[in-house]
Amino acid sequence: MYWSKHVLSLTVVGAMTALSGCTSHSSLPEATAHPSMTTNVNDYQYLIGPGDSLTIFVWRNPEISGQFIVRPDGKVTTSLVEDVDVAGKTPSMLARELEEQLSTFINNPRVTVSVNNFAGPLSEQVRVIGEATNPRAISYTENMTLLDLMIAVGGLTEFADGNDAKLVRVVDGRQTTYDVNIDALIRNGDITKNVDILPGDIVIIPEAWF
Repeated sequence: MYWSKHVLSLTVVGAMTALSGCTSHSSLPEATAHPSMTTNVNDYQYLIGPGDSLTIFVWRNPEISGQFIVRPDGKVTTSLVEDVDVAGKTPSMLARELEEQLSTFINNPRVTVSVNNFAGPLSEQVRVIGEATNPRAISYTENMTLLDLMIAVGGLTEFADGNDAKLVRVVDGRQTTYDVNIDALIRNGDITKNVDILPGDIVIIPEAWF
C-alpha cells in the first residue's frame, strides 16, 4: 500500500513538472470594474440583481402577471416579452420600461414591480475578507455602517489586527483605500470609529503579528 501511494505521488509530481515546463505563465487581466451607482448614503436606491424574486403585476391582466426569478444573466422572460433586462434597475424603472414594451400588445398597460427575495447585483454587495469570524459577501442595506457589517460577519477572530484594517471603495472611477479601526470600534466601544458603508465596499482585515 505504501509503495503504491509513493508511486502515485511521484507520478503526480512528474506530471505537474512536465506541465509547468510547457505552459506559459502570462498574467491574467485585472477584474472588470463594475462600480456601484450609489456614491452617497442619502441617494441609495435598491437595484435588482440575479437571484432576486420579482412580482410583476399588470393591472387587469392577471394572465401575464406573476413571480419571476432573475436569471444569472440578469434577465427574466414574461409571456409577452422575452429576455427582459432587469438587473441594475430599480423596480420603478423596470415597471416603466415594461409598460412601454407591453404597449405593443396592451392598451395603456399599468405595471408595478416589487422585489420579494433580495440578492442584488454583485456591484451592490459589500464584502468582508480576512480575519472576520464569517467573512463573506453581504447584500447592502440602506444606512449600513461598519458596525452593522461587523455584526453581520460575527466580529473579529482572535488573530485579527482590527486596527490595521482597510476599506476599499471606488470613488470617481478610481479605487481608494481608507484606514478603519475595527478593534477600537467593536472591542473598545469607540463609536467615533464607526463609518458609513456604501454598496461595493470591501473591508480587508489582516492577521495580527504576534
